[in-house]
Amino acid sequence: MPYMKDELHHTGWNACSSCFDDPSKCRNRLICPGLTSSRIYVIDTGTSPRAPRIHKTVEACELLEKVRLANPHNTHCLASGEVMISTIGDPCGNGRGGFILLDGDTFELKGTWCEEEDDTEFGYDFWYQPRHNVMISTEWGHPKLFQHGFNPQHYKDGLYGQSLHVWDWTTHRRIQDIDLGPEGAIPLEVRFLHNPDEPQGYVGCALGSSVFRFYKSSKGDWATEKVIDVASKNVEGWALPEMPGLITDILISMDDRFLYFSNWLHGDVRQYDITDRNHPKLVGQLFLGGSICKASPVRVTHDPELEEQPDPLVLNGRRRKGSAPQMLQLSLDGKRLYVTTSLFSSWDKQFYPDMIKEGSLMFQLDVDTEAGGLSRNPAFLVDFGQEPHGPALAHEVRYPGGDCSSDIWL
Repeated sequence: MPYMKDELHHTGWNACSSCFDDPSKCRNRLICPGLTSSRIYVIDTGTSPRAPRIHKTVEACELLEKVRLANPHNTHCLASGEVMISTIGDPCGNGRGGFILLDGDTFELKGTWCEEEDDTEFGYDFWYQPRHNVMISTEWGHPKLFQHGFNPQHYKDGLYGQSLHVWDWTTHRRIQDIDLGPEGAIPLEVRFLHNPDEPQGYVGCALGSSVFRFYKSSKGDWATEKVIDVASKNVEGWALPEMPGLITDILISMDDRFLYFSNWLHGDVRQYDITDRNHPKLVGQLFLGGSICKASPVRVTHDPELEEQPDPLVLNGRRRKGSAPQMLQLSLDGKRLYVTTSLFSSWDKQFYPDMIKEGSLMFQLDVDTEAGGLSRNPAFLVDFGQEPHGPALAHEVRYPGGDCSSDIWL
């Protein structure tokens, strides 16, 4: 990118399976919002896939002046051909959850998807399901706070979210708010099941270290239940006496059989069988660093899950201290799970300062799609500390042919 510190966080394609009935649409533009700069880059990946180039830039001043929104985050294509991007803040750095629309051909800023009075206090991710006339959105916090790291007191002061928001897909109106409580603190990634007939999905809650199932009730509204709870560790040598797992990413396999998530602080990736939607079963777990491994400054004094602290991550004979699993992407056949380690630069610096110096990593995990299970492929490793312009922080992975967290079926 031509500027520093855009903080490219989440990306999305200009077209996906929701455009299945329009043969003119092609997945050839990657939309890259700058979470801190509020620029939006449109990257041409189709003309020369091995040499992508910037096709268009929507400058931050357009967002601030035209729609009074900032901090664009998550991107989805729409069946209309438009591109919708969630926002997290207002021009002053306060929280404001809104949605902007880009023209799917020119990528000009068209306006907002909903009326200003329906904007939420916080914003983050969203997923829509037209067959059930619904969209679900999630919450992070005030950009002026989280951009400088995480302070637990800010959550206690109500400056981070803990709610899901339900939207009428046809009218674009917010029709229901679901407060998940402290157990659902900071709900980030939201995923409907891929089967468009299924009115249910899951959301990973970072600070609450839990996964909630959301579903359409017999009354016609939407309800939630906690189905996974990652126990905090009692620790010494850390900022707090208890360390949460901090679930930062989740995804669902294309066949809706497995759910995966990462515990960025504890350091493990988990695989759950969700064929029984109400009772996920842990079938795979793998540590890729983290804050509780052996030889770290942290001593675990009580752990309801593990008998001993996990082994540290050793690569090519050297321990990598600044590593923990964060963003996930699964191949369409469900056999290869790609894992990157950077969350957000200021949070990386706070919790894994060695990552800033050494750069982040990308792993490939081999997945047992029959019985369940995860193993690291030793032949695959991308070390972003070896980049020619200095260490880089890798975040989200996208497949040119579509992937488990961008395609929506109608």
